[in-house]
Amino acid sequence: MSKKQRTAEEWLSARANNIPRGLLTAHPILIERAEGAYVWDTAGHRYLDFVGGIGVLNVGHNHPRVVAAVEAQLKRVTHTAFQVAAYEPYIELAERLNKLVAKDAAYKSAFFTTGAEAVENAIKIARSYTNRPGIISFRGGFHGRTLLGVTLTGFAQPYKQNFGPFAGEVFHTAYPDDYRGVTVEKAIEGLEEVFATEISPDRVAAIIIEPVQGDGGFLQAPPAFLRALREVTQRHGIVLIADEIQTGFGRTGKLFGFQHSGIQPDLVTVAKSLAGGFPISGVVGKAEIMDAPAPGGLGGTYGGNAIACAAALAVLDAFEQDGLVERAAVLGEKLSAALDTLKSKYSEIGVVRGVGFMRAIEFVTDGESKKPDPDRAQQVMERARERGLLVIKCGVHRNIVRFLAPVVISDEDLNDAMVILADALQADKASAAA
Repeated sequence: MSKKQRTAEEWLSARANNIPRGLLTAHPILIERAEGAYVWDTAGHRYLDFVGGIGVLNVGHNHPRVVAAVEAQLKRVTHTAFQVAAYEPYIELAERLNKLVAKDAAYKSAFFTTGAEAVENAIKIARSYTNRPGIISFRGGFHGRTLLGVTLTGFAQPYKQNFGPFAGEVFHTAYPDDYRGVTVEKAIEGLEEVFATEISPDRVAAIIIEPVQGDGGFLQAPPAFLRALREVTQRHGIVLIADEIQTGFGRTGKLFGFQHSGIQPDLVTVAKSLAGGFPISGVVGKAEIMDAPAPGGLGGTYGGNAIACAAALAVLDAFEQDGLVERAAVLGEKLSAALDTLKSKYSEIGVVRGVGFMRAIEFVTDGESKKPDPDRAQQVMERARERGLLVIKCGVHRNIVRFLAPVVISDEDLNDAMVILADALQADKASAAA
């Protein structure tokens, strides 16, 4: 049966029959085309896309700069493998990212394909530099689905399942969460407890942290916590890795999430919105640390693919020339205000959280117990889709709805999305009361 002869239902049936259930799809729709902040399914329905490929499309679908750069690169070089022969876009991208991350220090970059690869290579680099085995990450953090990525991730389900045994010498500690009483002071005490009871700091190679937890619920690490963490790592000779895979490239109202605290990480992992939908990731870090692995220790067949590098350069052009970081900050204020208004009307919204244009609402059964309500989050997500808005859930308990709209969205589209969300909340409340 040809593609044009199949209905959406037939395609989704083929999906169920040919693709394993472990690969979850949040929405039962089939996308045919996309542009800017919108996607259209095969039935012609249009949706405001507040998922963006899970934070991949900060510049929106099919951004003209990205399309033009990719089309031009297709006529030059598509692939050589950088380990075989170098090409200009890879080197230029490294130069530009190093300057953006490092300020005036000496930094270097290496490129890979997925966020999980970037994380794994950052760990390899840190261990090579320090000659230490231990890694500390945070409960609620997400760092990928590879074996090491899952080990670093601070979730039991669905990521760990029965996939063990997991990688060794990885330890988890508390991430600050004021809503549930985990203050900066308690989080630092938790880290010191890990040092005292599980691994001494002189055996720790790196601490990896998301400046804002993505899949963990859009919790922002308070600037005071990141500054304290920077002091602890410097005191003990520990490499500090900022995982900017979801927070990077304008999402938080600054180019990188760590910039809200004024710290300078040793290594930064990047991916997702780096290339406007094309698969590329990277590690950007202090030159002396990045140079620790011997030749041949880093790489990957598709890592830093020429087309993806060209797309990434176009994304950087968009941010630098089109004022997108500033736009993200303005949009973040508008989104935060709109969500706060909804919270004042719906008691099931326990808290609005996030920073910049990286915002989320947490659903609870009641404000006193703060008991997570994943069913309510799921229902609101489904009702929003029925009305033309795509969102997805996050959080350890999957009771949080997150918003990852492109930073090129118009004020009108943002307002429309909030009207749809309010309607979805009201419909859900009416259904619950019936």
